[in-house]
Amino acid sequence: MTHRNGKDQKMTEQRRDIAARLKERRELEGKTPGELAEALGVAAAEYQAYEAGEADIPASALHDAARVLGADLTELLTGEAPRMRIFSVTRRGGGVRVERRKDYQYRNLAANFAGRKADVFEVTVPADAGESGGHANSHPGQEFDYLLEGRMRVRIHGNELVLEAGDCVYFDSTHGHAMEALDGKPARFLAMIF
Repeated sequence: MTHRNGKDQKMTEQRRDIAARLKERRELEGKTPGELAEALGVAAAEYQAYEAGEADIPASALHDAARVLGADLTELLTGEAPRMRIFSVTRRGGGVRVERRKDYQYRNLAANFAGRKADVFEVTVPADAGESGGHANSHPGQEFDYLLEGRMRVRIHGNELVLEAGDCVYFDSTHGHAMEALDGKPARFLAMIF
């Protein structure tokens, strides 16, 4: 039980740190909470809960906030700006881990490259996560997901697909989408957000 409480505490601390960086960046850009909430397509109260560290900020909302605020996603996640401009290597098991939500586990695989045109994540959907925590995500741009292991149900804009290892899907991510691991096993995929 102690391990779980320690992990929950770490996730809470990380959420608060990200929230503080988001608020600071918003203030530096001279935007109000209402303006950012509107840009992210969320209610003002929901955005204020993000900024107060009271609610998990979906990865898609962080990605959008970084774009709207002219920040790099890595800065919001870690507080450090990426430095590499010619190439960046992420070794096996490396990358910036984001453990903010129980429904997905993220590793940003290109966090150290400055001026990225896409964000690249290794995402694990635990077997018991259900369908994306019960709700669909959406964000501007496009997304490419390549299933590395397991089986996964993907729901996109009223369509349902089942992917197996080696399958991939490319879609307009402005439409709601949700992922669910199947067969009682986790699903691991590579996600590229453009």
